[in-house]
Amino acid sequence: MATIAAETEDDKEGARGRTFRLSPSAISYLQATPLIAILGFFFLLPIAMIAVVSFWDYDFAGLYPDFLTMNYTDTLGSWVTWKTYLNTLKFTAIVWGLTLVIGFWVAYFLAFHIRKTSTQMILFLVCTVPFMTSNIIRMISWIPVLGRNGLVNSTLIQMGIIPQPLEWLLYSDFAVVLAMVHLYTLFMVTPIFNTLMRIDRSLFEAARDAGASGWQVLWNVVIPLAKPGMAIGTIFVVTLVMADFSTVQVMSGGQSASVALMMKNQMSLLQYPAAAANAVVLLAVVLLMVAAILRVVDIRKEL
Repeated sequence: MATIAAETEDDKEGARGRTFRLSPSAISYLQATPLIAILGFFFLLPIAMIAVVSFWDYDFAGLYPDFLTMNYTDTLGSWVTWKTYLNTLKFTAIVWGLTLVIGFWVAYFLAFHIRKTSTQMILFLVCTVPFMTSNIIRMISWIPVLGRNGLVNSTLIQMGIIPQPLEWLLYSDFAVVLAMVHLYTLFMVTPIFNTLMRIDRSLFEAARDAGASGWQVLWNVVIPLAKPGMAIGTIFVVTLVMADFSTVQVMSGGQSASVALMMKNQMSLLQYPAAAANAVVLLAVVLLMVAAILRVVDIRKEL
């Protein structure tokens, strides 16, 4: 009996000594729980609500919970909608191309032609100074520059280059693209600059030792290694341009349209289900574009 009692006491002591341990995967899930909760409440839940409302019925008096595909058939079956989407994609393609070229060369200059790190940081901060003001203010500041009696037209007339003011400088697609490039170029500069700063400089010396010229180093070494930064900048610019309505409305003078502006007009008319259907379609288009970018370039090494 004494032996059995002693063994029992030993088992109790061993049980007290053992601690409950979670598996590494369970610990990872627990650590990610706050982020999942925040994303679920502030991101996934609003998107789900928009998707639900897109199937509702509505009239001038209010919204009626239902399950109708009318909003999608009206959206996808209208030639006006397709024309608006094409116009938005046109703005996206032009702005993306210009911001990519400008952003790459600005980042290339900061990364490889400025030797001191302190000078690089100062010049990079100079690029961010305009972001200390509102997008609306920076956009409207182009009006006195591009207007009929603005700085550009006045200068060109005084120099005798043109006999009368150019009408297409303001309230046109040109003005929309110019304002968007001004607003969104930094979103291309930042990720490309970050990528270029990570490139091992010994690769350039090896390429030059192998007989490569400056352009060959740029084309075969710099650009391939900068593709992840270009892809991240492309995602930023594409999503921002596709969702922009204020720039199109102000800089085109109401003469051009975009999907986001169409949704804004629908919401102003209290056509929330129709706007929600357009939002779901726009989200699907943007996600397809982002998925195509991620299929071409692997950006995980930059994250």
